[in-house]
Amino acid sequence: MRIGIFGGSFDPIHSGHAIIAHHIITSGVVDQLWLMVSPQNPLKVDKKQQVADTDRLRMVEMVTRPLEGVETSAFEFSMPKPSYTIDTLNALQEKFPDDEFYLVIGADNWEVFGKWRNSAEILAKYHILIYPRLGYEVNIPDEMQERVSLVDAPIIELSSTLVRERLAHGKSVRYYVPDEVLQYIERKHLYVNR
Repeated sequence: MRIGIFGGSFDPIHSGHAIIAHHIITSGVVDQLWLMVSPQNPLKVDKKQQVADTDRLRMVEMVTRPLEGVETSAFEFSMPKPSYTIDTLNALQEKFPDDEFYLVIGADNWEVFGKWRNSAEILAKYHILIYPRLGYEVNIPDEMQERVSLVDAPIIELSSTLVRERLAHGKSVRYYVPDEVLQYIERKHLYVNR
């Protein structure tokens, strides 16, 4: 089985993530797509903004539940921290030896991919699916064409940072996040200035 791994902090998951996930699974390039929620990095996150792993996981589940072939994964939660992409992919391959893994990243990440830990090993062992981002040109060298491809997904300029900022300033994020996620955020008073 071809399994796409779409990782991120999803803090919070937004409509752009949902659109990309839907596009990838319906394109048929993978058989399943796992939205892999990364554990919160205590060094990167402003303590005031930190939302519990369980909350982020629950919000991702709200988005994946109605999407056939798309699942929420907490696989990285059980890995040593910090967990690098290569470690996650190798651990997945070991646990599911009969499956083929595809890493899903944005064009912004592809531009700096050479700086990722063990990027050459990722390229040698796994497929990479790149979705477009505004302002980033995707160049795939000829020797990588077999393992790396650009997904013809819509360009969506929406970020979790923008969602958090709007919420922190009391602004509406209706349509920025799916309705069920918005209701959850409001019910739990997430991302508000405390």
